[in-house]
Amino acid sequence: VPDAATAEVRHSTEGARPVRAVGVAGSGTMASGIAEVFTKAGLEVVLAGRTLEKAERAKARIGKSLERSVSKGRMTERAREQALERITTADALDAFAEVDLAVEAVAEDLVVKQELFKVLDKVCKPGAVLATTTSSLSVVACARATSRPQDVVGLHFFNPAPAMKLVEVVRTVLTADDVRATAHAVCTTVGKHPVDCGDRAGFIVNALLFPYLNNAVKMVQEHYATPDAIDAAMKLGGGYPMGPFELLDVVGLDVSLAIERVLHREFREPGLAPAPLLEHLVAAGCLGRKTGRGFREYAKA
Repeated sequence: VPDAATAEVRHSTEGARPVRAVGVAGSGTMASGIAEVFTKAGLEVVLAGRTLEKAERAKARIGKSLERSVSKGRMTERAREQALERITTADALDAFAEVDLAVEAVAEDLVVKQELFKVLDKVCKPGAVLATTTSSLSVVACARATSRPQDVVGLHFFNPAPAMKLVEVVRTVLTADDVRATAHAVCTTVGKHPVDCGDRAGFIVNALLFPYLNNAVKMVQEHYATPDAIDAAMKLGGGYPMGPFELLDVVGLDVSLAIERVLHREFREPGLAPAPLLEHLVAAGCLGRKTGRGFREYAKA
């Protein structure tokens, strides 16, 4: 973010491929959030879930989010209607045949993602950019599942996608120059701030963030301080907008544990091993806000 100490970094979008239609694979919170970002920017969106019912539920979630924007005066009712009209739901990736950009937002499991990329390779037209939203896995491993690894790039959106400005653009050693330029152009089009980074576990944000979150859990586990005390300390003393336990419950303890495991497996540092308390809570089904209980309890919507 440009300020007195940080210069503004501008990346060339010269040679970017045109993107008018986007396919989003997935029906969870991130998939619906990313689809919302694209449709609000005026792009045609194909939202594909494992079933048509899941895809329709994701579209309904987008509708509710847009309703909140209308109620807050951020968009008109007509703009909301038009945004929803630009979303087509589907239950198969065959619907991505004509998209210019295909974005996968499925489970954080490399095998699952690789299988999906094999299908995208078959159904997407030549020249389409294939992107993964993985938060910690190898982008090149996804790319190698296709016959066109030069067309694959990482686009790591942050949760909630409609509100968070950052997108980490992850270029592999095989990603073509015009694909990287396309990623930057798309981010600019949808009002996001792209930041380049290498294809390494955790990229920038998660590689720095999750060891901190893991250490916070260890402090509670060792009865050094309570979650309330630690959250207050990091907000008031560290200037963080959310404390670590607030953030863990928003991200999801299962997602957080998966990222911790990837970082530990990649770097083999003992201090990166997930805190046992985090593993116990996930095993108990206490995953954060989405289940009504994580490090705190929440009223179910």
